Amino acid sequence: MNREILDINDCTILLEEASTDNSLVDSCFFDEPVIAIAFYGAGDVGLKVKYEGKTKEFHHTKGMVLSFYADEQVEFEHHVSPDKPLQCLVIATTIRNLDKLPNGEGQFLEQFLSPLVHPKDHYVEGPVFKMSPEMFLLVEQFFSNTYEGGIKMLFYKSHMTGLLSHYFGQLAAQQSIQMDASQLEKINLAQEILLSDLENPPSLTELAHKIGTNTNTLKKEFKAQFGVPVFKYLQNERLKKAYNLIKNEQKTIQEAAWAVGYDSLGSFSNAFEKKFGYRPSQV
Repeated sequence: MNREILDINDCTILLEEASTDNSLVDSCFFDEPVIAIAFYGAGDVGLKVKYEGKTKEFHHTKGMVLSFYADEQVEFEHHVSPDKPLQCLVIATTIRNLDKLPNGEGQFLEQFLSPLVHPKDHYVEGPVFKMSPEMFLLVEQFFSNTYEGGIKMLFYKSHMTGLLSHYFGQLAAQQSIQMDASQLEKINLAQEILLSDLENPPSLTELAHKIGTNTNTLKKEFKAQFGVPVFKYLQNERLKKAYNLIKNEQKTIQEAAWAVGYDSLGSFSNAFEKKFGYRPSQV
C-alpha cells in the first residue's frame, strides 16, 4: 500500500496505490470535514462509503470521478483484490479554505457543487461520472512521474490545476445540457399557453413571467425552437384556425376573425391573404 499526502495551495492531494496477491481492505477517514473530488485511475477497486449504518457501494471504479462532502464519521473502504488494484487520487479542501483557493476553485465549487459546500448530512455526494481521456491521462501522470523535490511540487501544482480545469469544464458542459433541457420545457409551455387562448393571448412580458424567464430569453429561445418570433408564430396559428373555421365549420369571415382575436376585418383579410395567397372570401 503506497500513500502520499501533499498540501498545495490550501488543498490536500492524496495519492493511494495498492495491489495484492490475495485480498485486502483499506479503510480511511478524514480527520476534519472536507469537500473532495476522487479520481480513480487504472485500477478497478471496489469502494464502500459507510456512515451512520448506511453503506454506498461502487463496483466499477476505473475512470470514475466521485465528488463528496464527508466529515469525521464517514469511513471509506477500498476492497483490493488481485484483479482489482487501487489507484486513487483525491483533491480535498475544507469549507473554511474556500475563499483562500488561488485559481477560483472556491467559486467553482460553490457554483457547481453547492450541496457539498452547504452540507446537510455527514456524507453528501456530488456528481459521479467517467473521466474524459484528458483527465484520465493527467491522473495517470500523477502516478507515473519520477520528479523529486521542488520540481515534483511544481509538477503536482500544474497538473492539479489542469485536472480541476477539465473537471469543472465537464460539469459546466453537463449543466449547460441540463439548462437547455429546462429551457426547452419552458418554451414548450409558452407554446401551450399561446395555443390555449389564441383570441386573448398574453403580452410578451406576461408570457415570460408565466414560464419563469425574461422576455429576451423567451424571444431568443422561442425563435430557435419554432423558427419564427413569438407573435409571428401566434399570427400563423390564428390564421390557420380561422381558415379551418371558414372551410370546415362554415363560419363567416367576421365570425372567424373575431374567434381568433382580430377586431379589424381589413387587417384580418390582409394577413390572411399574405399567408395563404388568397382572400378569406375565396376559401
